[in-house]
Amino acid sequence: MSDRVKLPAIGPLLWYRDPRAAIAWLEKAFGFETRLLVEDDRGGVVHSELGIGNGRVGVVGPGEAPAGSPATHGGRYTQAVHVQMNAGIDEHYARAQAAGARVTRALADQPYGDRVYVCADPEGHIWSFGQTIKPMTPREQARATGHSIRSSLNEDGHD
Repeated sequence: MSDRVKLPAIGPLLWYRDPRAAIAWLEKAFGFETRLLVEDDRGGVVHSELGIGNGRVGVVGPGEAPAGSPATHGGRYTQAVHVQMNAGIDEHYARAQAAGARVTRALADQPYGDRVYVCADPEGHIWSFGQTIKPMTPREQARATGHSIRSSLNEDGHD
């Protein structure tokens, strides 16, 4: 069986002005692993797939208008990528900071049971990382946050 059938159902594709530098930085800062790299005849990155845990993102570029990095659009972004970790969020945060990630929300415990931080990469893409430190049911999360939460999960937190 091809490894392609094991890919996650959703995988964001991010445009970078310098995809090679972005790939190297994402590996260093966040621990991504390059699983696929497709180059054109000039050595440009046509497509790539970087994995972390059971997830992946694509890194390509530079894009043709209107696609592009936030760095090519005055820092504007329309999305963020979230990575849910099983362990090691504190070490991950330190690693990202050491690599130069611009922290936009410091690592902190959230009332809904996760420990989360948010940062920007060198081209301005927004990344958030979280780790559940206190599993909570949707009802418990609603009480803790003061928000109305509708969920397809049962009260025990499972499908």
